[in-house]
Amino acid sequence: MEFLGNYLLAFIEKGGLFAPILFISFHLLRPLFFLPVIFICISGGILFGAIAGTLYSLIGITLSSVIFYFFVYRMPKSMQRFQKIKGKVIGKQTALTTSQIALLRLIPFIHFHLLSLCLLEISSSWKDYTKSSLLSNIPLAFIYTFIGQWISNLTPLYVGLCLLILLPCIYMLRRKEIYIKWQEFFHIQTREST
Repeated sequence: MEFLGNYLLAFIEKGGLFAPILFISFHLLRPLFFLPVIFICISGGILFGAIAGTLYSLIGITLSSVIFYFFVYRMPKSMQRFQKIKGKVIGKQTALTTSQIALLRLIPFIHFHLLSLCLLEISSSWKDYTKSSLLSNIPLAFIYTFIGQWISNLTPLYVGLCLLILLPCIYMLRRKEIYIKWQEFFHIQTREST
């Protein structure tokens, strides 16, 4: 898979004037190749420089999120599968804020579209989702494009320290209330009493 990613990036590098369009379309095709968003953002910094790479990555990531929005509503089984995964990983009743999702997108091993589902759940409309998605994608595109080479060479110790710094930030930026549906609350209590 890494060979395929390197081949596609070499093809984009030789693309000339069409290189930005190829790079943005590579963001859109990324889920089909099972490549992490971080890999593409780092590559954007290497290929186009910090500012242009950030702009192209931000456009590509946001378009990918918008496509996910339409995809998930047209395929309800995929939505159910993502909700089941969200329930296992984050929790059924957990509602993250946009700033928490922006911080979670910086962590390499958290699924990008799982966080898009969290944004979908807190958004009231397509416009609100697109705005929240754009705002939560800015730190990801900015950090991994600007410091891409540095992050790719980090030792596991530094990665662990960065995660230890991010976790308290996520906790402090959490939503302070929890919503429990009436049926779920009483269903849980009846199960515990038996």
